[in-house]
Amino acid sequence: MRELTYVARRTVEWREAPDPRVRSAGEAVVAPVAATSCDVDSAILAGHGFIEPPFALGHECVARVVDIGDAVTAVAPGDLVVVPWSISCGTCGHCRDGLTAHCASVPHMAMYGAPIGGSWGGLFSDLVRVPYADAMLVPLPAGLDPVAMASASDNWSLSWRLVAPHLKARPGARVLVVARGSIGLYVCDIARALGAVEVLYVDPDAEHRRLAEGFGARTAETLEPVRHGFDLAVEATGRVDQLALAVNSLAPEGVCESAGNHFRPGELPLLDMYLTGVTLRIARDNVRAHLPDALALAASGAVDPARVVSHVLDWEQLPEALPERHLKPVFVTERGTTTP
Repeated sequence: MRELTYVARRTVEWREAPDPRVRSAGEAVVAPVAATSCDVDSAILAGHGFIEPPFALGHECVARVVDIGDAVTAVAPGDLVVVPWSISCGTCGHCRDGLTAHCASVPHMAMYGAPIGGSWGGLFSDLVRVPYADAMLVPLPAGLDPVAMASASDNWSLSWRLVAPHLKARPGARVLVVARGSIGLYVCDIARALGAVEVLYVDPDAEHRRLAEGFGARTAETLEPVRHGFDLAVEATGRVDQLALAVNSLAPEGVCESAGNHFRPGELPLLDMYLTGVTLRIARDNVRAHLPDALALAASGAVDPARVVSHVLDWEQLPEALPERHLKPVFVTERGTTTP
């Protein structure tokens, strides 16, 4: 089979690899049908990552089950499933506590799409081995388009976690979104659907702002701190200066969720944060734990993740098209999965 391999800045290529096979009773092999780039993939392709190439890329996809071990009961060959980005066993203490990105049965940070915590391959591959099929794979709900939900492995479900629990605790909260990619747009859609009284989306990209306005958000090209302006801030830029602006706009006891990958150091206004009583969370996301809830929201029809998909492209176009600057391209192997 082939796996798409990151080899240099803005350069990827197909490389041959052995076909993955079911090695034990609890494993599965899947074939991606709709895969997309995560916001962090854009940073890696631009040369801002911290891992030297080459390595197999991709950690967001909906796939079709090809083969399963004898002990797998949750899925069957032919099923469409979401493949979470991190490897998790489902039975260790961390997994039982919902900390699936910190599974104790595998090396720390075991994941698809980067050689961290072992070599698990990438989801831009013709075939993928899933070591804990019952724990990891989540059937795609009937009626959901794999193209629209290709990002459920990470960015879509992460976006749900960034806002949904907070809006449940603070109905009608004011939400600030400082972003550069798909996460911020998903957050706008989810926040409005779940009752945010106000959403301000900040992004220098005019097309991104237009999409955010379609989700009911106010928009701005840049942010001037709005003292005590927002109950919840979501930062998804990977820039510490933008994170600082976000936390400086929080109301007393406000919460900031940082979904940016901060490859470069910077300074935060810690004294101001202390005086305001800010809660700041910067964390890997335990996607598998809340993936069913995120998919349920998508299936409800209250949100429209398909509007964030910028391009639907053929699988064979991956080497030339992935390094281009697209918001959220989805690469498909089964044309029947695309939207009109």
